[in-house]
Amino acid sequence: MPHFDLVIIGTGSGNSLPGPEFEHWNIAIVEDGLFGGTCLNVGCIPTKMFVHPAELADAARHGNALGIDAQLNSVDWPGIRDRIFGRIDAIEAGGRAYREGPECPNITVFSGRGRFSGHKELHVELHDGGTAEVTADRFVLAAGSHAVVPGLPGLADNPGTDGGLVPGAGAPDSSGGAPFHTSDTIMRLAELPASIAILGGGYIAAEFAHVFSSFGVHVTQIARGKRLLKSQDTDVSVQYTKEAEERYTVLLNTKVRGVATSAAGVELQLDGPDGPDTLTAEVFLVATGRKPNGAGLDVEKTGVGLDGHGRVVVDEFQRTAVDGIYALGDISSHHQLKHVANHEAKVVKHNLANPDAPISSDHRFVPAAVFTDPQIASVGITEAHAVKAGIPHAVKVQKYADIAAGWAREDSGHFLKVLADPATGLLLGAHVIGPEAATVIQPLIQAMHFGQSAHDVANNQYWIHPALSELVENALLGLPEPRPAG
Repeated sequence: MPHFDLVIIGTGSGNSLPGPEFEHWNIAIVEDGLFGGTCLNVGCIPTKMFVHPAELADAARHGNALGIDAQLNSVDWPGIRDRIFGRIDAIEAGGRAYREGPECPNITVFSGRGRFSGHKELHVELHDGGTAEVTADRFVLAAGSHAVVPGLPGLADNPGTDGGLVPGAGAPDSSGGAPFHTSDTIMRLAELPASIAILGGGYIAAEFAHVFSSFGVHVTQIARGKRLLKSQDTDVSVQYTKEAEERYTVLLNTKVRGVATSAAGVELQLDGPDGPDTLTAEVFLVATGRKPNGAGLDVEKTGVGLDGHGRVVVDEFQRTAVDGIYALGDISSHHQLKHVANHEAKVVKHNLANPDAPISSDHRFVPAAVFTDPQIASVGITEAHAVKAGIPHAVKVQKYADIAAGWAREDSGHFLKVLADPATGLLLGAHVIGPEAATVIQPLIQAMHFGQSAHDVANNQYWIHPALSELVENALLGLPEPRPAG
């Protein structure tokens, strides 16, 4: 049974841990799927590589208000897909080859499914059919998350739902169930379908609805709630839902009772506000979220705990309850975001090298973006949260239509909302829906992290005119001057 100084489970952000400071350590890396993790292979990078062509394809829709009569002639789906995965697959293979090669003499790669069998003991079912038993002084759990597939009657069996990729998705299996896709498989479709049904009301469903609608596919999005993206600020969610309904079919307050194979592809049995109904589509995408992979590792057998959501429990230093075992990224964080996993990896790397002088993760102001049209970005608390929690706050809503860059676009309905502490002027939250939202919000993220007041940020620097950044300037100027208590 080989013993290591460190075992890293997962090669997303966990793959960034080995460095010069650990060259004297004997390190093992265990990977059950693709090198690079969710973000590189099935998440943020390939999806955004689809989003940019989608933006170009969808540009004609915005032309009429600006005097432009344009149309989309065709979409080369196989060409777009192969360009994207031709790059990504090469990066994945290169990352694996590097860790297995002579450049990393102190690292051993185990390609297979790892499960804890005892205290700091890992059993690995290797992909080549063999097994390995591994022990270590230290472990880093960085095995990410997997797509959630609800137990819908008639859906094809899905042997991958307990972690990793989804080997059966997208084609009927031996059970004879209806075929479906998750975000792990949908981007590798052979051809662009004529129609797609998307189950889910969150950001994954929203981004794929945007991509396929932009490419001319008839999209139907099905959500149980009364709005899409309901975790966003309410005003943002309402505006996004309105615009989504103008682009494609949105079925709200609707549940899927069952699924069956049909001549067109799939048939969904629905329960909606008006009673039972059916929907047929060529392709069915299940985009109902992702779940941490901690349970699939049997972490309890090594003494590591899971919370009620299946996340590995860690402290502010990314330490589990077991000395020498850390966790980072989707397996332990409720922020399922690559930039959070990268931040936590830096913390774990420092704490592995300096266990007596640990640093903590900073999760105070975690931003996120949804790359749809309109684009959405957020940081900090929402207005509804401030009201519910009784947090004193001032609010300013700045419309894109009221800045010069918004005039140039004939923008309508989009805005930036900022919340600030009335006593100090410090920002509490920011929420943007509109062009380049993920870039527009960045000065506000910086202000929150560095404790800069709204009026200092607005008044003590130049703002390029006429640029979208004036949205931020005007929003901050619109907040009341701080009124210190007493």
